[in-house]
Amino acid sequence: MKGQEKRKVTVAKSAGFCFGVKRAVEMVYQEAEKGGRVFTLGPIIHNEQVVADLEERGVQVLNSPRELKGAGGGTVIIRSHGISPEILQQLEEYPVKIVDATCPFVAKIHGIVREKQQEGFQIVIVGNRNHPEVEGIRGWCAGAAIVVESREDAVNCRMDPGKKVCIVSQTTFNYKKFKDIVDIFEKKSYDILVMNTICNATEERQTEAGTIARQSDAMLVIGGKHSSNTQKLYEICRKECANTYFIQTLDDLDLEQFQSFRSVGITAGASTPNNIIKEVQSYVRDEQ
Repeated sequence: MKGQEKRKVTVAKSAGFCFGVKRAVEMVYQEAEKGGRVFTLGPIIHNEQVVADLEERGVQVLNSPRELKGAGGGTVIIRSHGISPEILQQLEEYPVKIVDATCPFVAKIHGIVREKQQEGFQIVIVGNRNHPEVEGIRGWCAGAAIVVESREDAVNCRMDPGKKVCIVSQTTFNYKKFKDIVDIFEKKSYDILVMNTICNATEERQTEAGTIARQSDAMLVIGGKHSSNTQKLYEICRKECANTYFIQTLDDLDLEQFQSFRSVGITAGASTPNNIIKEVQSYVRDEQ
């Protein structure tokens, strides 16, 4: 692009760590600095670089509380996704200090579904059924929740017509899809209480990503390959910009793909560290 107009690179202001993730990651680093054995129940975030850095500092990832058998103590950190009461009870069976880094917005959903289930509501969770956040939420209403992932799930869902229904959402779910699913339930004539529990930061991030994608020749979405919220950002951007690419780090970027693009947008998932975003931004801006 020598001799041509300088490439315009737009980075979403909302890109990178959200409040809940930033808080959880900081709590792990603080515990690691104290010394002693530190564990996280599952990877603290869906970002391989951060998890690898924590491992170098001695932080171990547990897949289940059972792995604490014979550990002889230490500190276990509950990640921002939260856990069910059953898993918490299993942790408490071991001689460990428990540090709860559940995102306050997720913890609020736990309280809602527990209360409404006790009041006789049928709980419907709009989200990805295998996501750890959704698994945790289900546990707070005695597992008696229906999980709806798609419009098709909503259309096929059958519930007791005489029972009140409380609908909540995974905090990182696609806002437009949530509204579409709620519309389907409202047309079924159930007595519905809708609680939009999608995090404000998620809504803002998704809206901004879509806007930038519409205005760009190419769009980069940065995040862990197992990150649900990053995948949703990719889906949103892909609808607005055909040249949308999902990368984890700069190593995944093929700059030759970008030689003909005059404008490039960049956004990132809630588990993407700022240094990775800046590295990609600098490379895309300078290599022309």
